[in-house]
Amino acid sequence: MMNLATYICGILVLAIIQIKVMGWKMDKDQSLSKFNAYDAVVRLDSSVTIRAFPAIIGLQGQHAEYVTVTFNRSFGAASTDWIGVFSPSKFNASICLEDAAVSYMDVPPFLCTSPIKYQYANFSSTDYGSKGEGSLKFRLINQRNDFSFAFFSGDLDKPVLLAVSNVVTFTDPKAPVYPRLALGQAWNEITVTWTSGYSLYEATPIVHWGHAEDKDEVVSGAGTLSFSRGDMCGAPARTVGWRDPGYIHTSFLKELWPNTKYFYNVGHILKNGSAIWGPKKFFNSSPFPGDVSLQRVIIFGDMGKGERDGSNEADNYQPGALNTTDRLIEDLDNIDIVLHIGDITYSNGYVSQWDQFTEQVEQIASRVPYMIASGNHERDWPNSGSFYQGEDSGGECGVTAETMFNMPTRNKAQFWYAADYGMFHFCIADSEHDWREGTEQYKFIEECLAVVDRQRQPWLIFIAHRVLGYSSSAFYATQGTFAEPLGRESLQKLWQKYKVDIAFYGHVHNYERTCPVYENICTSQETENYSGTFNSTIHVVVGGGGSHLSAFTPLKTTWSVYRDIDFGFTKLTAFNHSTLLFEYKKSSNGNVYDKFWITREYKDVLGCDTLNNCPSVTLAS
Repeated sequence: MMNLATYICGILVLAIIQIKVMGWKMDKDQSLSKFNAYDAVVRLDSSVTIRAFPAIIGLQGQHAEYVTVTFNRSFGAASTDWIGVFSPSKFNASICLEDAAVSYMDVPPFLCTSPIKYQYANFSSTDYGSKGEGSLKFRLINQRNDFSFAFFSGDLDKPVLLAVSNVVTFTDPKAPVYPRLALGQAWNEITVTWTSGYSLYEATPIVHWGHAEDKDEVVSGAGTLSFSRGDMCGAPARTVGWRDPGYIHTSFLKELWPNTKYFYNVGHILKNGSAIWGPKKFFNSSPFPGDVSLQRVIIFGDMGKGERDGSNEADNYQPGALNTTDRLIEDLDNIDIVLHIGDITYSNGYVSQWDQFTEQVEQIASRVPYMIASGNHERDWPNSGSFYQGEDSGGECGVTAETMFNMPTRNKAQFWYAADYGMFHFCIADSEHDWREGTEQYKFIEECLAVVDRQRQPWLIFIAHRVLGYSSSAFYATQGTFAEPLGRESLQKLWQKYKVDIAFYGHVHNYERTCPVYENICTSQETENYSGTFNSTIHVVVGGGGSHLSAFTPLKTTWSVYRDIDFGFTKLTAFNHSTLLFEYKKSSNGNVYDKFWITREYKDVLGCDTLNNCPSVTLAS
């Protein structure tokens, strides 16, 4: 204990950071940004004790386990005392000096790294203030390094480090963890991505897989990627939010049989010939494009992550994240693919949170394809190529999302792509890059919509994070618009021309469904059963995956059919080529609160729509 504390005290440097020079402002949307590392003071106090047990976790191969932390502050206990989880355990100031404006002055030392999570000392003990002692339970996940717990006074804004605990470590901190599936470039290809602590110099990443019912087995190699602090575009991702992401491995499982159950194990062959394996997992391969089978798709945005141990309770920015996750896990037997359409983790430059998120969704993502879209909290950073010049990514500028998840993009820096699943054809846009007519992305969107064979894939779905269609959010209304400026103006003629059934968006943290609408006018008065000739695209905002909720404008928009300020997600169920069911479910209970049916024959797509948008014809005989 004292050796560790002495080490930490010894590596703290006298410095001051000119935050304005770095151009970084604290992000009120990220709980970890409340910790003011730059003004932290180290005053190790031998009368304050903190201990964590067990010291060795994951003995049965678990990648998540609870640790009990006990602490005592004999004098001066206060409601502002708190416990932070740090990893690596020997947290120090030197790792963030590269981007700092440092001047050696007579100022207090600071800690230049953020905790992974924190809890207040009185979180589980109402009498902590009078007794000065207590205990907390922290849920730790395997993040490739050891942990220690730090006791602070002075709240988060003026932290004073008083004591540091013993070290806690996983039995195998480098183990392969958190596998996540995705659709590949071809319909009969699945990619599996996972994280580990093994570089290519230490071990070879592989996937052992095959038919679940047969003895045929295959071993496929995997590519390995990572990123460094220098790949981040700014603070906090380059400074207090930086944490080594380990190594991200992706293998391509090809030439899969349609609608077939497969098993797989991710693992590594060490240099001595031994193997390290993750647990055995299963997935069902995609149906052949146009195959008539029951196909069920989940779509939502803006979920983020939650802490099952109650950590970071001071500013729980994603209060619905765990509910949404749990509802999907409970219904996983009735889900074939998930599309999380932007604002994935809300890490906002605190890189450790990507491990936390991939662990949170592992039960889902390791079993069905977990597809993501790019949102402002993944991509946006000034002068980084983003269409928007905001700082919502916290300096990550898309690098983290593009590496942690493997999507079938042609260019990961341009995060748009097409995806096929049975009777569905998805066109996933990147709203953080320019989509307007004449741009590279506009050309992709038109091509994606145009190439689909509606006889085989009748259900054409458009997806973007920001609302490029319609939203009654107060956020947009105060700007004098009901969507992103130039959103639908640029794209609505494409949706109408190619008869897009439904367009989905996130960004606004609520649920809203429109009528079939074109140029602000409903082209059908039906609300529950749409049949016959195509009218116009139905637009759905489904940004209530977990983050704080957004209010609607009191204005009554004629095209808005259903609104709800609550956490939830949507589900599409294709029964055949002519019948599609849409459902909106609340994350609190999984019940359906809004739904509609589309029944349409192939001839209804081929011909003119209700706006007399007709295929080209000729009078030649």
